[in-house]
Amino acid sequence: MDTRQPRFLSALCLTACLGVWPVALGQPARDDAAARPTLAPLARRVTPAVVNIAVTSTAPRNPLFDDPLYRRFFGLPEGENPPAPQRQNAGSGVIVDAARGHVLTNHHVVADAEHITVTLSDRRDLTATLIGSDEATDIALLTIEPKDLTALELGDSDTLAVGGYVLAVGNPFGLGQTVTAGIVSALGRTRLGIEGYEDFIQTDAAINPGNSGGALVDLDGKLVGINSAIISTAGGNIGVGFAVPSNMARTVMEQLLEYGEIHRGRLGVMVQDVTPDLATALGLPVSHGAVVTDVESGSAAERAGVLVGDIVTAVDGRAIDGAAALRNRVGLTRAGENMTITVLRDGRSRDVSVRIGEAPTAAADPAGETRTDRLAGATFRDLRVGDPEYGRLRGVLVARVTPSSAAARAGLADGDVILAVNREPVASVAELTAALQAAPSPFALQIARDGSRIFIVVR
Repeated sequence: MDTRQPRFLSALCLTACLGVWPVALGQPARDDAAARPTLAPLARRVTPAVVNIAVTSTAPRNPLFDDPLYRRFFGLPEGENPPAPQRQNAGSGVIVDAARGHVLTNHHVVADAEHITVTLSDRRDLTATLIGSDEATDIALLTIEPKDLTALELGDSDTLAVGGYVLAVGNPFGLGQTVTAGIVSALGRTRLGIEGYEDFIQTDAAINPGNSGGALVDLDGKLVGINSAIISTAGGNIGVGFAVPSNMARTVMEQLLEYGEIHRGRLGVMVQDVTPDLATALGLPVSHGAVVTDVESGSAAERAGVLVGDIVTAVDGRAIDGAAALRNRVGLTRAGENMTITVLRDGRSRDVSVRIGEAPTAAADPAGETRTDRLAGATFRDLRVGDPEYGRLRGVLVARVTPSSAAARAGLADGDVILAVNREPVASVAELTAALQAAPSPFALQIARDGSRIFIVVR
């Protein structure tokens, strides 16, 4: 993305004055004798439900302490290490259930947290407990003491339209609760390399580091998004912020409450976007959707009769515009649930009923790609016919690596083939997952890249 790197935030916005708002709001609220248009009544209603979050965790120990030469040079006694430094992080959260003390925030705000403190708008400090967290959607759920709390009602993010007014509330730069205003700039943003499942609301309401986990609110005072990331050349607001839609957050929250984790569905297909050029080349009567390029043997898709060449145009009656939309819908559906997929086959539209399968422990997406916490930020899949290394190497393909992720920092890159973990050969995703689970830290990966073989050490 050139120099525009997606950055996670950890908070929300400042005050805005919009003289054009009365046109959209109809009869403006009156806060003084001059009857000036104001968003103050809306801000007063929603801000008590937005909280500041402070997280304490232990920073990783410097690997140089494992180097005997380093220890000898600095006179460090054998087997003795200085205490690990403490790390502080600040973000935001939204109370969504006052009776049970449930607070939504971002996964990256509370990842590796050892202690979480929630500060309410009335300045009460409460200790929070993590109910569950999902890295793939960047959503986490906390619980605090349910006493005298105010909650925001979850809105329907599917009703949002580009140009609609929104408020963002959070804790930018640790300044404390802040409100900014703007519009919905775009919907359904994907391929930003920020999360595993992306369907972002883009907004120009000022969002800065510290806003992560804060609220994106519509003019009805309903929560329509959880602020998550920005694109910025300098790390500050340039009017391009992103929020996880409330409907996605609701789906994740329900599973975290029920299971404490996410039980993702799996369709078992490889898909790609239908583009105008592809539609012309294949003589397709549609210019959007997801074309099935491979069906995994024994998968839910194969059992339902999905075929290579099918064009998926809708899921449960709702149109999809491409592969990412299909991936989101399937990946956020619970395993075992039924789904109706509308496909275009031989020029005719037909509905296919699918009972969604269970993804393996290392979360797999509908395209058959798999993620594992030991190499966070990378997705893997088995080598297949058509891959350059298929039949030549035995290993696991690194399908994608998210920039700035743990996997990227370790040195993994798109297109790498993992041949072994600590010299133990791996020929499938299942073998890689098992080997990573058993491997102590640090561990070594043998990689095939551009005709060469190298080792990468992962700490």
